[in-house]
Amino acid sequence: MSRHLPPGERDLFRTAVEDAQPLDHDLAEPYRRRPPPLPIEQPADLADPEDPQGLSEAEVETQDFLLFARPGVQNRVVHDLQRGYLEVEIELDLHGLRVEVARRVLIEFLDHCARQRVRCARIIHGKGIGSAGRQPVLKCKVNYWLRLRPEVLAFCSATRRDGGTGALYVLLRNPDKQRRERRSG
Repeated sequence: MSRHLPPGERDLFRTAVEDAQPLDHDLAEPYRRRPPPLPIEQPADLADPEDPQGLSEAEVETQDFLLFARPGVQNRVVHDLQRGYLEVEIELDLHGLRVEVARRVLIEFLDHCARQRVRCARIIHGKGIGSAGRQPVLKCKVNYWLRLRPEVLAFCSATRRDGGTGALYVLLRNPDKQRRERRSG
Protein backbone atom coordinates (compact mmCIF):
# COMPACT_ATOMS: atom_id res chain seq x y z
CA MET A 1 0.00 0.00 0.00
CA SER A 2 1.40 3.39 -0.93
CA ARG A 3 1.97 6.06 1.75
CA HIS A 4 1.71 8.87 -0.82
CA LEU A 5 -1.69 10.10 -1.89
CA PRO A 6 -2.37 11.80 -5.18
CA PRO A 7 -2.82 15.59 -4.72
CA GLY A 8 -6.60 15.44 -5.37
CA GLU A 9 -7.20 12.82 -2.68
CA ARG A 10 -4.92 14.64 -0.22
CA ASP A 11 -6.97 17.83 -0.66
CA LEU A 12 -10.21 15.87 -0.24
CA PHE A 13 -8.92 14.31 3.00
CA ARG A 14 -7.75 17.69 4.40
CA THR A 15 -11.17 19.19 3.62
CA ALA A 16 -12.92 16.29 5.39
CA VAL A 17 -10.86 16.61 8.59
CA GLU A 18 -10.28 20.39 8.71
CA ASP A 19 -12.57 20.89 11.75
CA ALA A 20 -10.99 18.02 13.74
CA GLN A 21 -9.32 18.91 17.05
CA PRO A 22 -5.99 17.29 17.95
CA LEU A 23 -5.93 15.06 21.05
CA ASP A 24 -4.12 16.26 24.18
CA HIS A 25 -2.33 12.94 24.44
CA ASP A 26 -2.00 9.79 22.37
CA LEU A 27 -2.44 7.25 25.20
CA ALA A 28 -5.52 5.13 25.76
CA GLU A 29 -7.92 6.14 28.51
CA PRO A 30 -6.93 4.52 31.81
CA TYR A 31 -9.00 1.58 33.11
CA ARG A 32 -11.85 2.55 35.41
CA ARG A 33 -13.93 0.06 37.35
CA ARG A 34 -17.54 0.41 36.26
CA PRO A 35 -20.39 0.06 38.74
CA PRO A 36 -22.35 -3.20 38.50
CA PRO A 37 -25.64 -3.02 36.56
CA LEU A 38 -28.79 -2.44 38.55
CA PRO A 39 -31.08 -5.50 38.64
CA ILE A 40 -34.41 -5.23 36.88
CA GLU A 41 -37.30 -5.35 39.30
CA GLN A 42 -39.28 -8.56 38.77
CA PRO A 43 -43.08 -8.75 39.09
CA ALA A 44 -44.36 -10.16 42.38
CA ASP A 45 -46.64 -12.69 40.64
CA LEU A 46 -43.66 -14.91 39.74
CA ALA A 47 -43.61 -16.64 43.13
CA ASP A 48 -43.43 -20.44 43.05
CA PRO A 49 -46.86 -22.09 42.91
CA GLU A 50 -48.06 -24.29 45.73
CA ASP A 51 -46.97 -27.84 45.06
CA PRO A 52 -49.97 -30.18 45.40
CA GLN A 53 -47.66 -33.21 45.65
CA GLY A 54 -45.79 -31.87 48.69
CA LEU A 55 -42.47 -32.11 46.83
CA SER A 56 -39.93 -29.50 47.85
CA GLU A 57 -37.11 -28.38 45.59
CA ALA A 58 -34.56 -29.43 48.23
CA GLU A 59 -35.76 -33.05 47.91
CA VAL A 60 -35.03 -33.19 44.17
CA GLU A 61 -31.46 -34.23 43.53
CA THR A 62 -29.97 -33.14 40.22
CA GLN A 63 -27.34 -35.45 38.78
CA ASP A 64 -25.34 -34.89 35.61
CA PHE A 65 -27.68 -37.24 33.69
CA LEU A 66 -31.36 -36.67 34.47
CA LEU A 67 -33.98 -39.40 34.36
CA PHE A 68 -37.55 -39.25 35.66
CA ALA A 69 -40.61 -41.36 34.88
CA ARG A 70 -44.01 -41.43 36.55
CA PRO A 71 -45.28 -44.75 37.86
CA GLY A 72 -47.02 -46.65 35.09
CA VAL A 73 -44.85 -45.40 32.22
CA GLN A 74 -43.59 -48.48 30.38
CA ASN A 75 -39.88 -49.24 30.55
CA ARG A 76 -39.77 -49.64 26.77
CA VAL A 77 -41.11 -46.09 26.30
CA VAL A 78 -38.53 -44.69 28.74
CA HIS A 79 -35.81 -46.65 26.92
CA ASP A 80 -36.91 -45.19 23.57
CA LEU A 81 -36.96 -41.70 25.08
CA GLN A 82 -33.40 -42.14 26.43
CA ARG A 83 -32.09 -43.33 23.07
CA GLY A 84 -33.69 -40.42 21.21
CA TYR A 85 -35.93 -42.76 19.20
CA LEU A 86 -39.09 -40.69 19.80
CA GLU A 87 -39.55 -37.87 17.30
CA VAL A 88 -39.02 -34.45 18.87
CA GLU A 89 -41.89 -32.31 17.63
CA ILE A 90 -40.97 -28.99 19.24
CA GLU A 91 -38.03 -27.41 21.07
CA LEU A 92 -37.57 -24.75 23.76
CA ASP A 93 -34.22 -23.06 24.44
CA LEU A 94 -33.91 -21.49 27.91
CA HIS A 95 -30.23 -20.47 27.54
CA GLY A 96 -29.42 -17.16 29.21
CA LEU A 97 -32.84 -16.59 30.80
CA ARG A 98 -33.25 -15.54 34.41
CA VAL A 99 -34.90 -18.19 36.61
CA GLU A 100 -38.20 -16.32 36.98
CA VAL A 101 -38.51 -15.71 33.25
CA ALA A 102 -37.46 -19.28 32.40
CA ARG A 103 -40.21 -20.64 34.69
CA ARG A 104 -42.87 -18.54 33.01
CA VAL A 105 -41.62 -19.46 29.52
CA LEU A 106 -41.57 -23.17 30.46
CA ILE A 107 -45.16 -23.05 31.72
CA GLU A 108 -46.32 -21.31 28.54
CA PHE A 109 -44.37 -23.84 26.46
CA LEU A 110 -46.01 -26.83 28.21
CA ASP A 111 -49.45 -25.25 27.78
CA HIS A 112 -48.69 -24.73 24.08
CA CYS A 113 -47.59 -28.37 23.78
CA ALA A 114 -50.90 -29.51 25.28
CA ARG A 115 -52.90 -27.35 22.84
CA GLN A 116 -50.86 -28.64 19.89
CA ARG A 117 -51.00 -32.27 21.10
CA VAL A 118 -47.21 -32.57 21.25
CA ARG A 119 -46.03 -35.91 22.65
CA CYS A 120 -42.25 -35.40 22.73
CA ALA A 121 -40.37 -32.12 23.17
CA ARG A 122 -36.78 -31.08 23.73
CA ILE A 123 -35.92 -28.46 26.34
CA ILE A 124 -32.45 -26.95 26.26
CA HIS A 125 -31.44 -25.70 29.71
CA GLY A 126 -27.68 -25.53 29.23
CA LYS A 127 -24.85 -27.00 31.26
CA GLY A 128 -24.27 -23.99 33.50
CA ILE A 129 -20.83 -23.20 32.12
CA GLY A 130 -21.67 -19.49 32.00
CA SER A 131 -23.28 -19.44 35.46
CA ALA A 132 -21.65 -18.24 38.65
CA GLY A 133 -19.67 -21.14 40.07
CA ARG A 134 -20.25 -23.00 36.78
CA GLN A 135 -23.30 -24.68 38.35
CA PRO A 136 -26.30 -25.47 36.13
CA VAL A 137 -28.97 -23.32 37.78
CA LEU A 138 -31.65 -23.78 35.10
CA LYS A 139 -30.98 -27.53 34.90
CA CYS A 140 -31.81 -27.90 38.61
CA LYS A 141 -34.90 -25.73 38.32
CA VAL A 142 -36.23 -27.46 35.19
CA ASN A 143 -35.65 -30.85 36.86
CA TYR A 144 -37.89 -29.70 39.72
CA TRP A 145 -40.51 -27.83 37.68
CA LEU A 146 -41.15 -30.69 35.25
CA ARG A 147 -41.84 -33.09 38.13
CA LEU A 148 -44.63 -30.76 39.31
CA ARG A 149 -46.47 -30.79 36.00
CA PRO A 150 -49.02 -33.63 35.69
CA GLU A 151 -48.82 -33.62 31.88
CA VAL A 152 -45.13 -34.60 32.04
CA LEU A 153 -44.94 -38.41 32.02
CA ALA A 154 -41.16 -38.73 31.79
CA PHE A 155 -38.01 -36.84 30.92
CA CYS A 156 -34.33 -37.63 30.54
CA SER A 157 -31.10 -36.02 29.37
CA ALA A 158 -30.81 -35.89 25.60
CA THR A 159 -28.40 -37.89 23.50
CA ARG A 160 -25.09 -36.26 22.64
CA ARG A 161 -26.26 -35.23 19.16
CA ASP A 162 -29.19 -33.30 20.67
CA GLY A 163 -27.35 -31.47 23.47
CA GLY A 164 -26.37 -34.22 25.90
CA THR A 165 -26.68 -33.25 29.57
CA GLY A 166 -27.51 -29.66 28.54
CA ALA A 167 -30.91 -30.68 27.16
CA LEU A 168 -33.86 -32.90 28.00
CA TYR A 169 -36.29 -35.06 26.08
CA VAL A 170 -39.74 -34.65 27.63
CA LEU A 171 -42.57 -37.16 27.12
CA LEU A 172 -45.95 -35.51 27.51
CA ARG A 173 -49.33 -37.01 28.29
CA ASN A 174 -51.74 -37.47 25.41
CA PRO A 175 -54.38 -34.76 26.05
CA ASP A 176 -57.10 -36.89 24.40
CA LYS A 177 -56.32 -39.80 26.72
CA GLN A 178 -56.47 -37.47 29.72
CA ARG A 179 -59.99 -36.36 28.71
CA ARG A 180 -61.16 -39.97 28.31
CA GLU A 181 -59.87 -40.81 31.80
CA ARG A 182 -61.79 -37.85 33.29
CA ARG A 183 -65.04 -38.86 31.55
CA SER A 184 -64.84 -42.47 32.70
CA GLY A 185 -63.72 -41.48 36.23
